[in-house]
Amino acid sequence: MITVTEATANAGALKRLSDEGVSIWLDDLSRRRIESGNLAELVATRNVVGVTTNPSIFQAAIGSGAGYEEQLADLAVRGVTVDEAVRMMTTADVRAAADVLRPVYEATGGRDGRVSIEVDPRLAHDTRATVAEARQLAWLVDRPNVMIKIPATKAGLPAITEVIGAGISVNVTLIFSLERYREVMDAYVAGLEKAQAAGLDLSGIHSVASFFVSRVDSEIDKRLTLLGTDEALALKGRAALANARLAYEAYEQVFAGARWQALGGARANRQRPLWASTGVKDPAYKDTLYVDELVAPGTVNTMPEATLNAVADHGDVQGDTVTGGYAQARADLAAVERLGIAYDEVVRQLEDEGVAKFEVAWQELLDAVTKSLNSKGVDAE
Repeated sequence: MITVTEATANAGALKRLSDEGVSIWLDDLSRRRIESGNLAELVATRNVVGVTTNPSIFQAAIGSGAGYEEQLADLAVRGVTVDEAVRMMTTADVRAAADVLRPVYEATGGRDGRVSIEVDPRLAHDTRATVAEARQLAWLVDRPNVMIKIPATKAGLPAITEVIGAGISVNVTLIFSLERYREVMDAYVAGLEKAQAAGLDLSGIHSVASFFVSRVDSEIDKRLTLLGTDEALALKGRAALANARLAYEAYEQVFAGARWQALGGARANRQRPLWASTGVKDPAYKDTLYVDELVAPGTVNTMPEATLNAVADHGDVQGDTVTGGYAQARADLAAVERLGIAYDEVVRQLEDEGVAKFEVAWQELLDAVTKSLNSKGVDAE
């Protein structure tokens, strides 16, 4: 547990980050974290104003069984299917976390205080099923500060428009490419136009676009290392930041355009860029790299707890580190391309791998819950 004294001593970098317009969200959730008071403590002492979840996070939390035994026993007695059991447990956690963050939601007018829950990753390539799942999740959680996560696959784009058009706030996930990010923003704007045509209050609809960071470096660095030249090695650790900075440039362009002006006049909210996958995977890099170097107003940085603690301890937040770097970012990505590393191929691979990883984690969660239900004498279908 974090003591108040420790939190006060280490809060400088986190406060500076918040002061620069970056919302700090925790990329983790478990029942133990909620019931122990740890989540509330992070909100009170670590500037945490939101929570994101994904299938891997739930697999780690529920797969351990810690804190879920009583609910699993009740679900077993009721004879529910494994899919129902998993949704009952995950939505219960998100509902409880949303209650913890409700004061933040109220204080920020709905901008923060958000908790995200993802549609079943097996539906990533099915538009109609994704929309139906999103509606169901919003109904099950039944909290105004929930965000439904929809992957930015080709099938996910029209689903984003439909769900936003229904007045449901969305966290768009698994964005790796600049082209896809522009498509995501377009889908969001189209959703708001649909909601406006239906007479909905646009001020109550919020969205973030989760642009993944560290995985880009992991893949491109691997290819640069294989090339092994001085030029290639000098580019390691630069592609992910370049990609994210150019994403922010695209965000500035879209939300300053004429199409947006009409929606902004109707009190619509910009879809904020959210930096996801911000835990450093290469130990050679500073563990706060993807926080220190992605500071820009109107963004969200969702961090695993290890990264959150690292920033609190030794983060180096020196103001905006994004908007002045667009030319260098373009030069860095162009240099990678010149070496024969195809950007389009890399980001397509990362999207495919991202969906696949969540599908595997979800199946592992289903298998673990099936085992728990069966151990209690129930044949989980």
